[in-house]
Formats: sequence, C-alpha cells, structure tokens
Amino acid sequence: MATINRNSKEYSDLDLFFQAHPYTRDVNRKYDFEAIKASVRNLILTKNYERPFHPEIGSQVTNMFFEDYSPSVRLMVERTIVETIERFEPRVRLISVQLIEDPDNNSISVEIVFTPSNIDVPITITQYLGRLR
Repeated sequence: MATINRNSKEYSDLDLFFQAHPYTRDVNRKYDFEAIKASVRNLILTKNYERPFHPEIGSQVTNMFFEDYSPSVRLMVERTIVETIERFEPRVRLISVQLIEDPDNNSISVEIVFTPSNIDVPITITQYLGRLR
C-alpha cells in the first residue's frame, strides 16, 4: 500500500477521456499517482508539434516505428523515453525503463518504473507501442 505524505502536494489532472462525473456532470479528475501515470503515458504518446503553443512537449517515439528494427533503434527509443520523462514530468523520479521487443510485429512494450515525489512506493506503467497500420 502506498503511503502518501500529506505534507506534500496533491496532484490532480483532468481525465483526458472527458467522461462526465455522474452527479456534477463536470469532467472527471484524476488525483495523485493516477494523474501522474496518465501524464507519463501522454508524454510518450504525444508527438512534437501536436500541442498548440507548446510544440516542444512530446516525443518522437511513435515516429521510430517506421525505421527498420535494430539494436540502435531500440536504444534510441529507450533514450527518447527517458529524456522525455526527465524533461517534462518534474513530479517523478525515474527508476528504470525496460523495453520488451516484438520485432516481427514492429512493436515494443515499455515498462516504466518511477517514484512520484509525494509517494514512497515505486509505481510501474506498462505501455504497448506499435504501428497502427
């Protein structure tokens, strides 16, 4: 069970699926580590120049799937994920990034382990990355 230090900040973000709250009819919110997990996923899956007024936010991970699969592409994907999280998500301390390759399908499963600044327990995210076509 994660222990939350109540002397620190509570993080909140909007639910990007824009589901309405059943009583208030407002957009749902995510709190603490759920908000951070969603933010990390969005950073990895967002391409540069996709966000208006902030073209620098995002990564080029999805563009790398059109390259021929090789160990150098694997290293570039891993390095890009690490740099993106360290640069744009100050709420986390990155522990590790592991890639599980599936070169036949030109896809990668990424396991990201990090510790949020207000929670003492490491959190793991697993994200499938692959071409849609």
